[in-house]
Order: sequence, then C-alpha cells, then structure tokens
Amino acid sequence: MRIGIQVAFAGPAADPVHVRETARRAEAVGFHSIWVPEHVVLFEEYASRYPYSADGKIGGGAHLAPPEPLTCLAFMAACTEKIRLGTGILIVPQRNPVYTAKQVADLDVLSGGRFDFGIGVGWLAEEFQALAVPFEHRGARADDYLRVMKALWTQETSCYDGKLYKLPPVVQNPKPVQKPHPPIYAGGESDAALSRAARLCQGWYGVALTPETLPDRLKVLDAKLAENNRTRKDIAVLVSPYAAKPDLDMVRRFEDQGVDEVVLMAMHSKRERVYQMIDDLAERIVAKAA
Repeated sequence: MRIGIQVAFAGPAADPVHVRETARRAEAVGFHSIWVPEHVVLFEEYASRYPYSADGKIGGGAHLAPPEPLTCLAFMAACTEKIRLGTGILIVPQRNPVYTAKQVADLDVLSGGRFDFGIGVGWLAEEFQALAVPFEHRGARADDYLRVMKALWTQETSCYDGKLYKLPPVVQNPKPVQKPHPPIYAGGESDAALSRAARLCQGWYGVALTPETLPDRLKVLDAKLAENNRTRKDIAVLVSPYAAKPDLDMVRRFEDQGVDEVVLMAMHSKRERVYQMIDDLAERIVAKAA
C-alpha cells in the first residue's frame, strides 16, 4: 500500500525554508508522494459552496491562499530525490492548456519523471470570473484541454481540433520523461469525475471518502470503465479520508477494496504542527503499512 501526504503552504507558511523542510521530512519518513492544491485567488465573500466542509466554506479564509502548485512542486523537486510530486488538484479548465502542458512537461523533466498530474474542474465560480473564464461547461473544457496537452506531450509536431479548443501545428519541447506522459488522476467524487477518469485518465483521486462510502463510488467507476472497455486494472485508485481521522485499520480496509494509494492530510498554518503531523502519521501508519 502506497501512502501519500497532502500539504498546503498557506499564507506566511509559504516560505522556502518551510517548503523545503516539509518535502524533505516527508521523503525521509517514507511517504510515497506529496500533493499540493491550487487556487490562484480566494475571496472574503463568495456564494459558491466548498464541497468538503459542512458550512460550504474553505478552511483558513481568503488570506491563506497556497502558492502556485507547479512552481511549488518544481522547488520541492530540487530539494528531494525520490518522493513523487502531485497536484491535488490542478484546476484545468481555468488555465491555458498550452502553457499548462509546457509547465507539466518541464516539471516532469526537472524532477526526473516524478510528477503525478491530479486534475479537476473546480468549484469556485468566482475564481473563474476573476480569470475571465466561463464557469459553465468547464467539464467539457477540461476534457478538451486534456486532449490538447496529450497531443503536445506525445506528438513531435502537435495539433488538435476540438469543440472548445483548436491548436494549429506547433512544436513544444521538452517532452515529459514519463511516457507517454505523466499519469493523470481525475479528482472528484461526482459521476462526471468518475467518467473523466474512465475515459481520459490513468487514475482517480477521490477525497473525503471512508471505507464505508467508497464502495458506492467504486461501483460507479467500474461501470464507467466498462463503458470504455477498461477495468480497474487499467487505472490507479487514490483515496483521501480528508478530515476523517486515519489509522492503520482504515488503510487496510481501503487496501482490501482495491485502493492503490491513500493520501493523508497534514495541513496546518503552523509549521511545527505540520512536522508533528507528518512524523505522527509516519510512525502510526506509513511504517506499519509498508
């Protein structure tokens, strides 16, 4: 069973010393991967509902936004040697796909092929508005953008003609180290997210799930895979219990359900608390799960 860790360097915690120490510590105690989130802007007031809290509000408030994830992971790549580096998640439809493909390929090269590409479609309509990007049809846009990026990663001269994006013949280098490209994990628990994983991705990353709630989502995932002539053997399943307190028994139960990697949470505004959480999870779960 692989065990990852999700962190968020919010506000004053987003300094190089803390980022470096967190990445190195997670690697030293045996975590398989480290994941960081994305929000380019946050808001003091917003109507959109955050899906992972009872009150619909994201924790920490507007002034604790994380650093840009690909930049952050590139910094961590230079500070580490073997831990895998993931976006949990990157909001694909609010970004230009050509620039994103370039950043992803560069990160994969600079990390020596350690990048895991967790993607999602976003929930914060106000963020899309601030970027002058339509919030509507963001799922279809994400699908088109993924196809654009795959073309850029795998074709020497790349082009794409889709409904929402048209790419003329271009040359983009370097190509990713991982072939045909870094693994893409569709984030989200909706049927649409599971369909995206089955159609376009090498994995699924579900959040705020427990051994009790996971089977329903796996049933839907299996059905979506079958529609695309695939099975669970063709993708990796990543799960995070998010706010639920994890223990070794939970991890074992996830493993019995076919989960490939469990991503635990170590998110706190105080750096010493983050280090304590990493060490505690490593001692209670990582070492024993190995």
